[in-house]
Amino acid sequence: MKRYIAAIDLGTTKVVSLVGEKTDSGYKIVSFREAPSKGVMRGEVVNIQNVLDSLIPTIKEIKQEDGIEISEVYVGIAGQNIKCNTARHSRNRGKSDELISDKEIEEMEQDMFNSRVSAGEKILHVMPQSYNVDDHIGVKDPVGMTGTQIEGDYKIFIGKINSVEHSKLVINRAGLILKELILEPVASARAVLSEDEMELGVAMVDMGGGTTDLLIYEDNIVRHTAVIPFGGNSITEDLRQGCGVSSRNAEQMKIQYGSCYSEYAPENKTVIIPGIGGRESREVSFRVIAGIIEARVEEIIEAIMYEIENSGYQDKIRAGIVITGGGSQLTNLCQFVKFKTGFDTRIASPNNSITFDSCEGVCKPSSSTAVGLIIKGFESEKSAKLTAEQEQHVATLFPKEQIPEVISEKGQKGQSDRREKRHGSFINQTLGVLGGIFDNSDNEA
Repeated sequence: MKRYIAAIDLGTTKVVSLVGEKTDSGYKIVSFREAPSKGVMRGEVVNIQNVLDSLIPTIKEIKQEDGIEISEVYVGIAGQNIKCNTARHSRNRGKSDELISDKEIEEMEQDMFNSRVSAGEKILHVMPQSYNVDDHIGVKDPVGMTGTQIEGDYKIFIGKINSVEHSKLVINRAGLILKELILEPVASARAVLSEDEMELGVAMVDMGGGTTDLLIYEDNIVRHTAVIPFGGNSITEDLRQGCGVSSRNAEQMKIQYGSCYSEYAPENKTVIIPGIGGRESREVSFRVIAGIIEARVEEIIEAIMYEIENSGYQDKIRAGIVITGGGSQLTNLCQFVKFKTGFDTRIASPNNSITFDSCEGVCKPSSSTAVGLIIKGFESEKSAKLTAEQEQHVATLFPKEQIPEVISEKGQKGQSDRREKRHGSFINQTLGVLGGIFDNSDNEA
């Protein structure tokens, strides 16, 4: 039986529901539906009922037309209030000659979720950067080392509690079970970035309707993220006001005739704007349209560069900038960003590991977040399955009563306070038990 995973992207301009499966060559999207979004403002759910009115029809279409019943979903979370902080956590070790275990590192990471944040905020993700073990500085993986003290440097991603709760409420009201909330820039990056880019250092820019998300990868680690509160809708609004047209006409002008590089816009071409209420039609030149767009895009780029400089990784973005999202389809955007920033730039859609049958919308930059949620969902389930199998294997080899000190964090015999999550736990537990057995044998002898 095929194993499907479903994901939902609650965007400012559109709601996307899709279903995927794992294949030998990567991932296959078997069902894809999108609808205009209502009730989402700058990446955050504002009106729950309006969002449900957009979401529920897409779920019904997937069931009726594709015969797939959705029950559990992975959902993206974003918004202009997402922020990234740096934190450090240290732990003294009583037995310095014992090998550092996965369990210790996992406990340190979990402790960071208890870090103090402002009222109304919640820690969404904790991402380790590096560790210091005594005199060894900048260690990527300290498991297997020895030492008296471990220090961990972390990036903490913080969001608003209301935003989290509203997203959960939408999913529950739609009759679905929320599997996990995933930071949208992380999902988008997983769909469009290559392994080489993430290792060399890259800045991914996801230009959505309400916000523009920035994510910096270096040495395969997420180093920084930021949200710029301007996106494609800001450009449309500028055109609406600057040209005195309706929002619908402004969006059409942006898509069909717009360019973010006014220097390349033809001077002798114009757009005829129909008059309203019997008024005469007007003409607006391509260059005027491009000038309005360029001003807003330049503001977005300046905000991106400000965040890149503040991150401390400006000199480590060796693979340049990768732009995705619906706003990345602006004419001449790639050239304009490269000219303004000096970084090599490319426009990205979900990469070659994604296949689909008739879901043509999957291959667009605007679908990067939704596709990335599918990939992250499969990776999350694979990790959970591996952990469960390791725990079952340990339980089979060694009954609980034989290893209470190994599987219990607080010395409570016969029970475990928290499931091990890291895949190295099985090896560490097994070695600990075998060591105890041999020690006992030596004592008896």
